[in-house]
Amino acid sequence: MIIGLPAALEYAERNGIGLAAINTPFFEGLLGVIDVAERTDVPVILQFAQVHESIVAIEDMGPAMVELARRSSAPFVLHVDHGFDIDYIRKGLDIGFTSAMIDGSKLAYDENVRVTREVVELAAERGAGVEGEIGVMTGNENGDPDQGVADAALYTDPQAAADFVRATGVTALAASFGTVHGVYRRKPKLNYELITRLREATGVPIVMHGGSGLEPQEYQECIRHGVRKINYYTYSAKAAYDACPPLVEDPDVILFSDLARAARRAVEEDAQRFIDVLRATA
Repeated sequence: MIIGLPAALEYAERNGIGLAAINTPFFEGLLGVIDVAERTDVPVILQFAQVHESIVAIEDMGPAMVELARRSSAPFVLHVDHGFDIDYIRKGLDIGFTSAMIDGSKLAYDENVRVTREVVELAAERGAGVEGEIGVMTGNENGDPDQGVADAALYTDPQAAADFVRATGVTALAASFGTVHGVYRRKPKLNYELITRLREATGVPIVMHGGSGLEPQEYQECIRHGVRKINYYTYSAKAAYDACPPLVEDPDVILFSDLARAARRAVEEDAQRFIDVLRATA
C-alpha cells in the first residue's frame, strides 16, 4: 500500500525508530527491498533521485515503483530524492510519488527558501509531503568513489534551520551534521548534539543523507537524537554488484538472469540488516 510522508514520519516518531529510505533505480533492488518490507512491520520509503536518470528514466522506473508498492501489503512512501528543479518533482508527483525532496542546498539562502516554498505549495495540491535541505553534505549519489570530506564549516546552523522550516513549511529537514554521500573512505565524526539542537529548533523530523556505511550504534545514536529518515543507496547498490563477480567467473553460469537473481538476493539481505538496525532503538 502507498502512504504519505507525514504518516510514515509520525509512525517513526511514535515508536522512536528511523525509517529506511532506500533508492531503487534498478529493478532487482526494488524487488529486494519490497521483499524485506513485506515481512517487516515498519513503513519503508522507496526513492528515486534525479541523478539516477543516467541509469533509467523516472518515467520508466517510477510507474513500476508505484504499482509494486500499491499492490503490496507493506506500507510504502514513494519519494523523489534530490530533485533539483520543480519540473522534475512535478513529473514524479504526476507519476504517483507521494513525497519529494527539493535540494536547494547549494543555492543562496533566499533562493532556497523561494524554491522550496514553491515545491511545498505544489505538493500540498496533491497531498504530498516535502523534504527540504539546508547545510551542505559533500560526496555524491551517483557511485563516484570520490567521497569528499565532512566539513564542520558546512554543518547546518540550528537557527537558520528553524527560520528555513518556518518560511517554507517543509515536512522534514535534511541537515548536515557529519555524514557524506557515497562510500566512506574515512570514519565520519557525527555531531549528535547538533542533531538534538536541530530537532528542537525546527520542530520537524531530521533526515540523514549519506546514510550508507555507518556502524549500527552510529545509526541508533542519531535516531535517539532526532533523526527519523535515513537515506541509503550506495551500499545497497554495492551489495548487488558484489554478488555478481563469483558468478561471472563460473563457466557454468551464462545467463544474465542468474546475475539478476543474485543481485536481488544481495539487496534483500542488505536491506534486512539495515532496517533491523534502524528499528532496534524501539
